[in-house]
Amino acid sequence: MMRDSWNKILKFLEKGLNPGLYKVWIKPLKAEVSSNTIKLYAPNDFVAAWVRDRLMDNIKEAGEQVLGTSPKVEIGVRKSVEKPAVKAKPRPAAARPVQTSMGLPMMSSAVVNTRVPRWRFSFDDFVIGESNRLACAASRSLCDNSLPGDQLFMSSAPGLGKTHLLHSIGKNLCASSNKKHISIACLTAEEFANRMVLALKAGEISRFKSEFRDNVDCLLLEDIHFFQGKQKMQDEILETLKSLQLRGSKVVMTSSFLPRELEKVDQQLVSRFSSGLLALISTPDFETRKRIVESKAIRLGTQVPDSISELLADRITTDVRQLESCLQNLVLKARLLNRDVSQELAWQVLENYSIAKAAPSYDSIVDHICRSYELSPDQLRSKSRKRQIVLARNTAFFLARKHTELSLKDIGTRLGRRHSTVIKGITNIEREISLQTPLGRQLQDTIDRLTP
Repeated sequence: MMRDSWNKILKFLEKGLNPGLYKVWIKPLKAEVSSNTIKLYAPNDFVAAWVRDRLMDNIKEAGEQVLGTSPKVEIGVRKSVEKPAVKAKPRPAAARPVQTSMGLPMMSSAVVNTRVPRWRFSFDDFVIGESNRLACAASRSLCDNSLPGDQLFMSSAPGLGKTHLLHSIGKNLCASSNKKHISIACLTAEEFANRMVLALKAGEISRFKSEFRDNVDCLLLEDIHFFQGKQKMQDEILETLKSLQLRGSKVVMTSSFLPRELEKVDQQLVSRFSSGLLALISTPDFETRKRIVESKAIRLGTQVPDSISELLADRITTDVRQLESCLQNLVLKARLLNRDVSQELAWQVLENYSIAKAAPSYDSIVDHICRSYELSPDQLRSKSRKRQIVLARNTAFFLARKHTELSLKDIGTRLGRRHSTVIKGITNIEREISLQTPLGRQLQDTIDRLTP
């Protein structure tokens, strides 16, 4: 019964979490489950602390679904009995691992009889417009070796296609390898840092360095702004980039910020980030947004009238991810209700999204944040470090960056904070949303409800 309950809880967690989070942090856990308590045992203190800080609410929610009551969740480390060391067999040279986007070891598609990384996107389903033409052309050129140099840096606000192009590059390189082995590492900067910490704790830092410096043909690294203020991580990624360049390996990095906008980053590393092609992805125009809706509809196995695609493209203007999500919810709602996709249904679904035609102003963003968090503008600009006020201020940073033309410095000045604080706040909001934590879902709801 205990094992059955935990297995059911695992199924809920697997459905609700990013696959990478589930496999890296949840699967290693052992559990003892009673009617109102879940005792978890991690393989080491680092995993225990990470799960305790970030995933306890998810585990509690899944436990409540299975047990019918909100359980008490505890986590510790179960010390295992040491076994005699066994000399490992050497790994064949042709079976070098590729990392998926979640930082999980998988084998290159170019090696016979091995598993293929689960690339989520491809160039075929990327809709090109003036806003992303350079980034897409550079990504394709990197794959066919026609790009001068082997490094690409893509920058944009969240939800405009950086991850799509990153996965497209990985998928294309695997498909065009012609059975020649290629090793691709695709992960976020935070995952790179976590793996480095785990390697240090396990006394395997030399193996970690060799894995990335000597055994990678293409490094696809997301959200490099995570390295801000982390000197040891910066030193390691700088040496990794140097080694990869000497080997002629390809490197693609993404960030919500341009290299020159980063603070608390070593100037050598900033210079290294800027040494290849810089491609900025901007907000797509109306025609591109309309074609994105039409392309997504085809992938969902349906067609939508022009009036519907034009309505969605007209109302959701700054986030492609939101635009696609809105269409998907519209199509699913129509199918569940056994109805045609109509203007009425579209307007109902749009109520859950930001439907502003014009970008909201800074003042409307502040008003929205103050209403959402029940604060005054003076409290938002105050020096208070109360959690709710810090969260509100960070959300204001995020929205001002996304919807206005204000520089990071100007945003900070208006809210009484330094440039570096603005970057840190935006990074924290992005991370919570990407991890799909309960807080992240709450933040996404607050962001989606913004209208000018």
